[in-house]
Amino acid sequence: MADSENDLAALIGSRVCHDLISPIGAINNGLELVAMSGNVMSQEMELIAQSVNNASARIRLFRIAFGVAGEQLIGRAEIVSILTDLYAQGRMQVTWDVAEPQPRQDIRLAFLAVLCLETGMPYGGNITVSKDGANWQFVGTAEKLLIDPDLWQLLGGGPRTGSLEPRHVQFGLLPGFAHDAGRKIKSSADETDIKLTF
Repeated sequence: MADSENDLAALIGSRVCHDLISPIGAINNGLELVAMSGNVMSQEMELIAQSVNNASARIRLFRIAFGVAGEQLIGRAEIVSILTDLYAQGRMQVTWDVAEPQPRQDIRLAFLAVLCLETGMPYGGNITVSKDGANWQFVGTAEKLLIDPDLWQLLGGGPRTGSLEPRHVQFGLLPGFAHDAGRKIKSSADETDIKLTF
């Protein structure tokens, strides 16, 4: 039985991602077989391939961000692969400046933080993730930001003024998971930069 709402949310996230990753992988395998047959892929098939790659990257990120943390380490190559596949076609770039493998619990917090910064950068931009000792830092830079104070105050433990929309669930989960990990979130923003640390 789950010990908290956070645990239950993580179990739901793990279940959904587990059930979706196999059919998405099967579609991807089918597309690879079509490509290997020597037939030139049509524009429609290329569009399907891009969509499947994006869906696969999202599921891989969501599985870590919203799923059960576990004790294992996740290496830099896997993290960069997920972020590169996810943001390859968009206006967002994420630079992962952490060389060593990290506990899955920390990567869950990091991916939720990236999703929070992404929300404040709807027109695209650059996010840099770095680590100094045990402290994580996230810097988002964009020509134009869209910061919702009601969402961002949640990260510092502020009260929720209304119900969260599904696209903002990361703002509801990150503070709880950070608290469970003994971390305190700090954030700030100006006209072009968002900073988040824990």
